[in-house]
Amino acid sequence: MKKRSSKIKRETKETSVSVTTNIDGTGKTSVSTGVNFVDHLITAFGKHAMLDLTVKAKSKDNIVHHLIEDTAITIGNAIDEALGNRIGVTRFSYASVPMDESLAEASVDLVKRPFYKLTLSIKRTKIEDVSKEDLEHFFQSLLQNLNSCIHLTVKYGDNDHHKVEAAMKSLAVAFRIACSKDSKQKGIPSTKGAM
Repeated sequence: MKKRSSKIKRETKETSVSVTTNIDGTGKTSVSTGVNFVDHLITAFGKHAMLDLTVKAKSKDNIVHHLIEDTAITIGNAIDEALGNRIGVTRFSYASVPMDESLAEASVDLVKRPFYKLTLSIKRTKIEDVSKEDLEHFFQSLLQNLNSCIHLTVKYGDNDHHKVEAAMKSLAVAFRIACSKDSKQKGIPSTKGAM
């Protein structure tokens, strides 16, 4: 299997975002978006997916929504590119992750047919420094651009911070397993012969 890494830069009139990723990394992250809770979530994703991730994002128009959206799009695109044709991957995975009173579950299929089902169950209008709608949009934009089929659900919980963080960690763990190399798998993991 060739090296699974990529570097993508997304430049618009609204934002400038660069992402470097290595699927076969050790969880080393360097994240700077200027939005603390988003930085925290991206760092948790890299750490628990065990992929190296460098994210640098800057706003040009001072609109947080644009920054959050473009950051998620670029991360998703970088990971999709790094996965390449997905030869030899495990492909399917599932993870259930608790965080105190909260529990989140993620199911991942790395097939190249983008679909997502997202249920975060956020009650508050804001978590830390991010609005509820921007947090939901961050997850939506990330999942859409991973070019995979992903179901991500917060099963229950009381603390919205815990729910969202459990969701991100369950996605990371499921992704880590799904993209892991399967020594028994020869070629594309599909009866179609293509993903």
